[in-house]
Amino acid sequence: MLPIHIALVTGGYSGESVISYRTARTIQQQLDPAKYHTHWIDITMDGWYYQDQTGERWPIDKNDFSVALPSSRLVFDAVFIALHGTPGEDGKLQGYFDMLGIPYTSCNALTSAVTFNKRVATAVAGAAGIPVAKSILLIRGEETGWENKAAALQFPVFVKPNNGGSSIGMSKVDQPGEMLQKAVVKAFKEDAQVLIEEMIQGREFTVGVFKANGKINVLPITEVSVNDDMPFFDFEAKYQGKSTETTPANISTTWADNLTAMAKLVYQTFQCSGVVRIDFIYNEKEQRPYMLELNSIPGQSEASIIPQQVQSMGWTLTTFYDQLIQDCLTNQKG
Repeated sequence: MLPIHIALVTGGYSGESVISYRTARTIQQQLDPAKYHTHWIDITMDGWYYQDQTGERWPIDKNDFSVALPSSRLVFDAVFIALHGTPGEDGKLQGYFDMLGIPYTSCNALTSAVTFNKRVATAVAGAAGIPVAKSILLIRGEETGWENKAAALQFPVFVKPNNGGSSIGMSKVDQPGEMLQKAVVKAFKEDAQVLIEEMIQGREFTVGVFKANGKINVLPITEVSVNDDMPFFDFEAKYQGKSTETTPANISTTWADNLTAMAKLVYQTFQCSGVVRIDFIYNEKEQRPYMLELNSIPGQSEASIIPQQVQSMGWTLTTFYDQLIQDCLTNQKG
């Protein structure tokens, strides 16, 4: 059997590139070398490059996503997208690969774009009957009177860039005033749109969902709790060991069933592909989970939750990544 050539796309144009490289390293280490020839593709503001095993870099021909080597031309059978933030998580690369007819391991361009925009994603979810927090959107240059709108929200609130991930630029604010203004300024440094969202009281859970052989599969549920010195599950808590992640979560069958059903509904509503991770707050008083956000390219680093959930399910990451690739090859987009 001929080897399958996989372009492992990483890097990116945002502050999440450091996480993208960690994700790509995990995937590269776990892909079966007997089955897949994995090629490291680094997408940066300076250019797109194929990096060979010696560290030498070769430019990508963007006309057909190939690489001109001294004695041959390297082409790819599929793309494993390991790029968080733009342009890998917001639909731009997906649209590019759709035009070229190259299959890839993630949601399609529309789903990626919609879920990357938190305001649009919550609007779509709310219309489908999925509980979401009340929020307001601020747009740079159009912030007049936003303080009054924000004051109408129930505090505490979260202030975060509308487009982005890894909780970069995010703040928790307990009451209107100077701290809220500082949080808005901080978030605007990361994005031209800022979301101010009511905090839902409850326990936080995150659920991995993926499709294999046409079936939606829900990974073991993880409960996330931050250390006492951390205000919420921010970048530091996620990637610097300031949180506790319990997989599988110690919850009742009813809670697990509700979270599983809601995760499947979210996956179906957004017409997802590949693996996604959906964050929820479970409100005990209402006995239902609220969707916080959907991560269309969840982290796969040593600190990430999806690998924990895969291992808790009894699979190896090698088997899991093989399943994602086979699914995208079978259901080629474009």
